[in-house]
Amino acid sequence: MQTKPEVFDIPLHDIKPLIEIQEYSFEYLIASSILGVIVLAGLGYLLYIYFRNKNSFNIRKEHAKLLNTLSLKDTKTAAYKITLYGLTFKEDSSRHKQNYEVLVDSLEQYKYKKDVESFDEDTKRQFERFVGMLDV
Repeated sequence: MQTKPEVFDIPLHDIKPLIEIQEYSFEYLIASSILGVIVLAGLGYLLYIYFRNKNSFNIRKEHAKLLNTLSLKDTKTAAYKITLYGLTFKEDSSRHKQNYEVLVDSLEQYKYKKDVESFDEDTKRQFERFVGMLDV
């Protein structure tokens, strides 16, 4: 005769049953990956903007440089160039606008004639004051 092995069915009072623990590590991995991609994309965009603006042409800087190096020997050409390049800075402030308009009014006598004399001292002072006000 075969004997059945005895099964001990003793109730355990000190050990709690197994419970299911929620595991969020996969969600944390996905969230941190998305955050990392967003941060890298933001840094890439900022670097792109920096290098794009670093090499960009600045019209204000170029016109200020041209006004500072402008030769007043050729009066007629200088009068046209002062009018053209000064227009870039006209709207900076009300003082710039006022000084530009006064300067252009004094330059009118040098523009539309075939032969013109050199700039008078008042016009030179107005030009130097206008160039001194430039802020680039």
